[in-house]
Amino acid sequence: MPSVTLSGRAFLRISGADAETFLQSLITTNLPDLPAGEIRPGALLTPQGKILFDFLISRDGDGAFLIETADEQRDALLKRLTMYKLRAALDLAAVEGNAVTTSWDAAEADAPQDGRFAKAGLAVSRRPGAGGSDDPALYETLRIGAGLVEAGRDYALGDAFPHDVLLDLTGGLSFRQGCYVGQEVVSRMQHRGTARRRPVIVSGETALPATGTELLAGGKPIGTLGSVSGTRGLAIVRIDRAADAMHGGTPITADGMPVTVALPQWTGLAFPQETAEVPAQ
Repeated sequence: MPSVTLSGRAFLRISGADAETFLQSLITTNLPDLPAGEIRPGALLTPQGKILFDFLISRDGDGAFLIETADEQRDALLKRLTMYKLRAALDLAAVEGNAVTTSWDAAEADAPQDGRFAKAGLAVSRRPGAGGSDDPALYETLRIGAGLVEAGRDYALGDAFPHDVLLDLTGGLSFRQGCYVGQEVVSRMQHRGTARRRPVIVSGETALPATGTELLAGGKPIGTLGSVSGTRGLAIVRIDRAADAMHGGTPITADGMPVTVALPQWTGLAFPQETAEVPAQ
């Protein structure tokens, strides 16, 4: 059972009588159907529907929630939540700790299960604290293979919609919970089917170039390489432009290297069949 420690993580605990109601009105995750023992992704959006903060959230005792986020996000997220608190009956507190241990193949039965990976058909557990003995690169390989993107590695905060990072398919975005910040924009994208940027798994015959390298099709950018592990990596691309390239036989390249792009199979997503504009009759 691989078990690795991931550093650079931080935690917030939200507790009190109004904790669930408070969070439900702000974040993208639908909390009433979040069971104990499961971790789900979530985000706090801008009013324009873009991801301002991303995190993982789970229940932490009676009526309380534990938020895990990148350490560089924690203080700003705590400040933003405090701004919204007003007179709500709840406590917001930073929790000690800067690492998590994640395990898979035979995930720890008593540790919360990462719902993102469960959607991809993988059993992965996650718990606060250091304790893993394997190379963290193993986790990156697992995550890339599942097509799961993360802020800072694969996209910049403030520059992506929830659909761009698969929150609509990983359990981190609800269309039934009512209003939250940015909800109207996100719902409009869902119902109009206008999400054109999606994560893809990028593959090359040799080691891929560095994170930040543009993916080009016919000399035009379609996305940027994010996480890279050997010959495979992740990128958020315009799937309509990628489809045009593939249908037209135009190579997709990264720093001159031909690469292939594939949508994560578990998502059920597909590249558009016809994306070129049809001239008016």
